Amino acid sequence: MELHSSEDQICHRTLAHTPVNGETAISTSTSWLSPWLTPLAYFLGHHFLPLFFGQIRITGQENIPATGPVLLAPTHRARWDSLLLPYASGRCVTGRDLRFMVTISECQGLQGWFVRRLGGFPVDPQRPSITTLRHAVELLQRGEMLVIYPEGGIFRDREVHPLKSGIARLALTAESSHPDLGVKILPVSINYSHPYPEWGTDVSIHIGSAIKVADYINGSLKQDAKRLTTDLANALKQLSHHESTITTHTFAEMPNS
Repeated sequence: MELHSSEDQICHRTLAHTPVNGETAISTSTSWLSPWLTPLAYFLGHHFLPLFFGQIRITGQENIPATGPVLLAPTHRARWDSLLLPYASGRCVTGRDLRFMVTISECQGLQGWFVRRLGGFPVDPQRPSITTLRHAVELLQRGEMLVIYPEGGIFRDREVHPLKSGIARLALTAESSHPDLGVKILPVSINYSHPYPEWGTDVSIHIGSAIKVADYINGSLKQDAKRLTTDLANALKQLSHHESTITTHTFAEMPNS
C-alpha cells in the first residue's frame, strides 16, 4: 500500500478526521466479521492446518498486545499466510480477531465473499482510495488488530523485499489523530520449507517486538514514515535471520464455548 507524496498533506488531514469515541463514524460496511463464519473458520483452521503442514513453529506470541490497536506487518510468501496468521495470533491465542487489508484481486468472486465476511477489505495498491484508508484508520482507532503486507505482494524467496511506506503513513496518521491511541506495529517473518507450500511443508513464524508508532511522530509525515519504514524493514530482516532459534510450537487449546 502506497500513498503518493503529492497527496501526503491532503490524505493526512482527511484520514485524521476520522471520528472516534462516540462521534458519528464512517460506515464499517467495507468489511465485517460474520458471527457464524468467523468462529467456524478458526475452528477449521485449528484442526486442518496442523494436518496439512509438517511442523508449524512459532515464536514471539508473548509480543502480541492483549488490547489496543495493532498492525501486524508480515512478510508475504504464499496465500497460506492469511490462514496461518490467525492461527498464530488470532482468537485462540489472544482472544482477538484479525482484520486484513488485501489486494483488490483477492476480494472478487467466491473468495471475495469469504474474505469480506472474515474481516478482509480490498485496496488497489496502485491507487488506494481514501475510503479504504479511512476504514483502516477507523479499525485502529477502535483498537483492532489489522494485517497489512508491507512488501506489497508475494515473494517466494527468503529475502525481505523493499517495503511500501503506506503502512507507516497509515499508522502515523492513526496515532496522530487521537492522543495516546498507542498504535503498535508487530513485524512478522513467515517462511516455508518449500517456496510453493504443499502437504507436509514446514512453516516458521517469528513475531517480533512491538514498534511504538508514537515514538516516530516528529511533525513531518514523509520523514517520519521513512524512518519508521526503515526500522520495520530492519526488524523483519533480523527476524528472518534467526530461524535456528525456533522451537516447536504447541498450539493453544480451543476455548470452550
